[in-house]
Amino acid sequence: MPSGRCLWMSMSSLRKPWRNVSERCRTHMNDSADTVFVSRTMTPMSMEERKKRLLDELRRMGIEESILEAIAKTDREEFVPERYRRDAYANYAQPIGHGQTISQPYTVAYMIQLLDLQEGHSVLEIGAGSGYNAAVMSKLVGAKGRIVSVEIVSSLAETAKKNLRAAGIDNVEVVQGDGYEGHPSGSPYDRIIVTAGASEIPDPLMEQLRKHGIMVIPVSVDGYQVMTRVLKDDPPRITRHGEFRFVPFR
Repeated sequence: MPSGRCLWMSMSSLRKPWRNVSERCRTHMNDSADTVFVSRTMTPMSMEERKKRLLDELRRMGIEESILEAIAKTDREEFVPERYRRDAYANYAQPIGHGQTISQPYTVAYMIQLLDLQEGHSVLEIGAGSGYNAAVMSKLVGAKGRIVSVEIVSSLAETAKKNLRAAGIDNVEVVQGDGYEGHPSGSPYDRIIVTAGASEIPDPLMEQLRKHGIMVIPVSVDGYQVMTRVLKDDPPRITRHGEFRFVPFR
């Protein structure tokens, strides 16, 4: 095979909407399995160059500038396992252990965009993961805002705390617990974001959402996980925003 082409490619990759061959030749990890692509010709890039490339890609995909600025201020490589740091700014999910992943950067950005975060907002996040999502949101709610992130896996909760502390972020509280029940002591919240696939919108989370607040949650619909935005009104206003893939709510 000529130099500069992929040495190996899984059939699943052919179904993905890759922008070009060079995108397809990067190391690729998805939520369910490890798929590796290797290129014989790869020019080394600095982390800042990789970040800029990601930001340019997200901009083309319709992500707002305020969110891009928050992502630019957040070093994603500090929130992925050491072995994957080289690909921290690739636009795909990466495993963080315990069957969990750090979501694809586009998914993170898109969900945050649906949240319509404002300075001073209080946010409940279900699924802290490595802490990256909360780190990006912390830039948008500012010093007057607060984020409570609930993580059911105790070791991941500790990892998220460590990562956020190392990043100098002090407006995020990570709590180990069952995300389905939320975190009532901090309610009501202006915004709630759920980073795992749910079979339904949990009643406890709706109860903890402030009136006219917004929840963004992937919900199973006819066998697919559909990004769902709920505006708490009477009755609630629910809109759907495309199909995604997440690890299941647990």
